[in-house]
Amino acid sequence: MTNTASTLRTAVPLDELIAAARELRIGGRWERATRLLESAEATDPRSRARLALAAAEVALESDWFGGTSLAGPRLAAAEEFVESLDGKIADEAHSDIHWDLDFLRLRHGYLRQVHVDGASRAGPDGKDPDALAALRAHAEQLRGEAPDDVRRGWAEMYLGLVADNLFAERDLAPGHYEAALRAGEAGEAGEAGATGEAGRAGSSHDSGDDLLVREALRHLGDHDHDHGDHARARERWSRATELGARAGTVPGTLSQQLLLAVLARDAGDEAGAVALVGEIARWAGAIGAVTTETWARGFLAGVDPTAAPAAAESGS
Repeated sequence: MTNTASTLRTAVPLDELIAAARELRIGGRWERATRLLESAEATDPRSRARLALAAAEVALESDWFGGTSLAGPRLAAAEEFVESLDGKIADEAHSDIHWDLDFLRLRHGYLRQVHVDGASRAGPDGKDPDALAALRAHAEQLRGEAPDDVRRGWAEMYLGLVADNLFAERDLAPGHYEAALRAGEAGEAGEAGATGEAGRAGSSHDSGDDLLVREALRHLGDHDHDHGDHARARERWSRATELGARAGTVPGTLSQQLLLAVLARDAGDEAGAVALVGEIARWAGAIGAVTTETWARGFLAGVDPTAAPAAAESGS
């Protein structure tokens, strides 16, 4: 008798498949999310472009948390699919999908500036000022071209991150985070935490976004902490942790708990802080979130993960 392998195929709505891949992505299951998207067969150009965008976003978050280098080729593939849509779909849908691709390019460019040679390196020192200026201009363009409030909020979020972590302009960043927070909180978030064609299916981009709110609170709390307002920082960081957990972001929630450990250390509870971060490091290592694990190991060695980047030296 010969055993013959057979493949069972079934029809699944594209929105549901992309939503499932999104939940795997933010849960830290990047390989599984990629395999799911690769298993899909789409016949029309827009569906193929959406699948390629979703795969690029999975690769980008794998690079961010898992220390891989997958996003470049995935973005190049997505660009080909999106460019093939020119003149084939309605102007509004065309604008949305192009914006989403450009936003992934922005995120990838930002990642390459803050993770250098396998290590986190914030601040402008040693970096090409023209490249940093181009990244800021890209974010400003995305803000101006955003087709809805939530996408505009994500552009504001990255304008804040660029100011904070690349230019070390700590006074400019909170205004952008506040704008991102307002966009994320606009209305009740239905299926929370997505950014475009590669993200949430079946709900409006004007209905709020839990992950955008989480991100804004995370960084606003950092500024509260720097100003000595630990009560306000705790309030914001605790809410960010809750929102991240509700949205299903496992590596993101672990990194957020690390900030709560910072407050425990500040309050003199070193034993509690170390116990919490020991678990964060163990969990992050177990799911392959090497970036979060590295931050946690650094905390255990005495490194402050909230330390602000140094401003550029005069004349540099």
